[in-house]
Amino acid sequence: MPIRQRLKELLISELMLELTPADIGDDTPLFGPAGVGLDSVDALQVVVMLEKHFGFKMADQQQARRVLHSVTTIAHAIENAPAPAAA
Repeated sequence: MPIRQRLKELLISELMLELTPADIGDDTPLFGPAGVGLDSVDALQVVVMLEKHFGFKMADQQQARRVLHSVTTIAHAIENAPAPAAA
């Protein structure tokens, strides 16, 4: 499954959104009234979701602001994240 589709499905299930994946455009802002309408509580849940499902960790709030803008920006960050160090 393409990463953008998987992200949309995870957002809907993890945040219990009453939307379908087709309702969320790849470049639609996730936060604020002009987009999907997520809030700061949702942001925390998204950060946890990304770590749980993709092993992707945010370094700081600035990075989170950039990454969590849209499905496209999240997908790009995951695809370009350095591989975790081998144990």
